[in-house]
Amino acid sequence: MKTIYAALIGNLLIAISKFVAAAFTNSSAMLSEGVHSLVDTCNEILLLYGLNRSSKPPDENHPLGYGRELYFWSFVVALLVFALGAGVSFYEGVAHILTPVSIENPRVNFVILALSGVFEGYSWQIAFRHFRSSKGKSNYLDAIRRSKDPTTFTVLLEDSAALTGIGIAFVCIALAERFDMPMLDGVGSICIGILLALTAAFLARECKGLLIGERAAPAIESAILRIAREDPAIQRVNGVITVHLAPEQIVAALSAQFHDEANADDIEDCVERLETRLAAERREVTTLFVKPQTSRRWSGNGLSVTNAP
Repeated sequence: MKTIYAALIGNLLIAISKFVAAAFTNSSAMLSEGVHSLVDTCNEILLLYGLNRSSKPPDENHPLGYGRELYFWSFVVALLVFALGAGVSFYEGVAHILTPVSIENPRVNFVILALSGVFEGYSWQIAFRHFRSSKGKSNYLDAIRRSKDPTTFTVLLEDSAALTGIGIAFVCIALAERFDMPMLDGVGSICIGILLALTAAFLARECKGLLIGERAAPAIESAILRIAREDPAIQRVNGVITVHLAPEQIVAALSAQFHDEANADDIEDCVERLETRLAAERREVTTLFVKPQTSRRWSGNGLSVTNAP
């Protein structure tokens, strides 16, 4: 939440300042940067809304809760970056190349871009520290791909794209002023549009996987299998299927073969023991389904899952 609020406040202030500068200087790149910051501001609001909706408890219509609301709104964020951020920037760039307009008072742009870099840099630092603390020993790209919390990497990628866009705008405006070639300002807008399109495509790809359902980490599946194998009522653990409904909400379906002498009460007691241990050791596993099943039937269902030895 701290990361999102910091990005929200910073992007709102930056968007206002960029639009004011664009109005005074007629800079296409500055206008594109203003749209970029405005889209980022709206994105943070949508992420906060998604976090709030995903925390709603289960009800009659949504018995497993609203966890995937966060993934849905994160996907919407990626679409906004592409449709509004990249689309408007590309349009502005093409328009200024076809009809070049000289930049007025370029120093205003440089001052605003410098201040924007400071604000964005502070927001990026907060997002980077938060993501680094949660990534473990993995490299950053693998950590993003394995992350089940889109808020951590969405804000980081947005801020990284924003800092890069500020650099592009600064260089293109400086070149347009130095060589008296206003069309270079439009080239800067197109470059910013391409940057935003690539960022949006990467975000959409990662959010799509979460939205349609990704399995839990192998360590969590191993913990479920270990706890099940240690229960005295279970003869053999066949495997487990898991899916994330939210970063800290996992649904697990366990296939197990019980001892022949186990009756319905024994199986019910076993399920209660499993749920109690999971609640103590793996709180992110919020729902557990147990299916009494022989290993032969399990191996014949064609599903690729973690198997117990």
